[in-house]
Amino acid sequence: MFSVKLIPNKLRRPMALMVVAVFAASACSNGAASPTATNATTPTTAPGQSAAVPTATITPTTGPITGSVTVMGTWAGDEETSFRAMIQPWVNQTGVQVKYTGTRDLNASLSQGIKTGNLPDMAGIPGPAQMVEYQTAGKLVDLTNILDTATYMANNSKGLTDLGTINGKIYGVFIKAAVKGLIWYSPKTLDLSAGAPKTWADLQTLATASKAKAKATWCVGLESGAASGWAGTDFIEDIVLRSAGPDVYKQWYQGKIKWSDPKIKAAFQTYGDVIKASYGGPDYILGTNFGNGGDQLFSTPPGCLFHHQASFITGFSKFKTGVAGTDYDFFPFPDIDPAYTGAVEGAGDLFSMFHDTPAARSLMAYLVTPAAQSIWVARGGALSPNKLVTNYPDSVSRRSGELLANATIFAFDASDSMPTAMNAEFFKEILVFVKDPTKLDAVLADLDSIQASAYSS
Repeated sequence: MFSVKLIPNKLRRPMALMVVAVFAASACSNGAASPTATNATTPTTAPGQSAAVPTATITPTTGPITGSVTVMGTWAGDEETSFRAMIQPWVNQTGVQVKYTGTRDLNASLSQGIKTGNLPDMAGIPGPAQMVEYQTAGKLVDLTNILDTATYMANNSKGLTDLGTINGKIYGVFIKAAVKGLIWYSPKTLDLSAGAPKTWADLQTLATASKAKAKATWCVGLESGAASGWAGTDFIEDIVLRSAGPDVYKQWYQGKIKWSDPKIKAAFQTYGDVIKASYGGPDYILGTNFGNGGDQLFSTPPGCLFHHQASFITGFSKFKTGVAGTDYDFFPFPDIDPAYTGAVEGAGDLFSMFHDTPAARSLMAYLVTPAAQSIWVARGGALSPNKLVTNYPDSVSRRSGELLANATIFAFDASDSMPTAMNAEFFKEILVFVKDPTKLDAVLADLDSIQASAYSS
């Protein structure tokens, strides 16, 4: 059983592989045994093929569970469909109803819930900084004894497990991940078989040489309901990481470097150059949903040469109906300063628990298994932080996963690591800057002003 309350619109892709989960017991109408997933061994893969989907045996532990679980997240539309598919084996096994609310204004909804006490059992947390805020407020459940912690730590990226840990205790787990800073293009427009741009200067040279092939160099979409602007924050974060390095990047999101610092201002100016060279102009950019932001790559004639977006874009709009490697492909964000070659920005869906119930415990334990995460991976538009999940539906998705696994410098999304007030102001000021780039100094002054209070609250 599954009830849904929808707010905006997002991801799906046709099922590419048959997904199998094996359960030890069947569901009972009056409540099933609480399942605990045991991880399978690493799946084997034939050359050139997607890996087999990991299976899990779910065995009873603490007795019957009944009732429902309330879950809040940012997923709606196609993304919500994939989340439903991911948890359906657990729903079938337990008979427990999942009541899901999807909202793009997750920060505000959870912040208000912290004040009123009206919180879901489980939720996707906007980022590690918000997780710390909620834990400091005494609202999060320690997951250390709810999960098979040894298996979880062994099978998942240390960089991500550390982000969900506070003082040695687990308060958040990543159930899917994404590589940010990918540059998407159409192989039908650009032939990069001889090699993709390695540096920002190379990219600029390619753009100039290919000017006649598209109406504009870039295509950008920033609309995302209450979270409009976040796609622009990602681009600026990539520029900061690759031009100023991971130390400055970290000091920036920690509030130790002002927004008006020359290094941060330079990143905004570079992004301003991108906006000037983008399809449709500011009004189009501000009014186009991020999921449709790359659609002009597929137009005839092409509207743009490049689109900057995370690995999950393959689950949206014209990407999800296109053929990977034929209609679209990507290359990593080019180096700006060679000292930071190999830097990768990533993000993920961090899940936490507010109410400790048997049903919530059971669902949380299931969500970190390779069997659960392989379901979303097979549908496309998601990477798994679990090393045992390798059933990517195409070579483009698989390369995204390899970038995440092989990064020499990994940085978590900066805006997601900022306090709620700072994060919200960053989104807002991106929209102001794109509308009128001449207001950059005022934008940075406003961000400095919010920074002065956001880190002390």
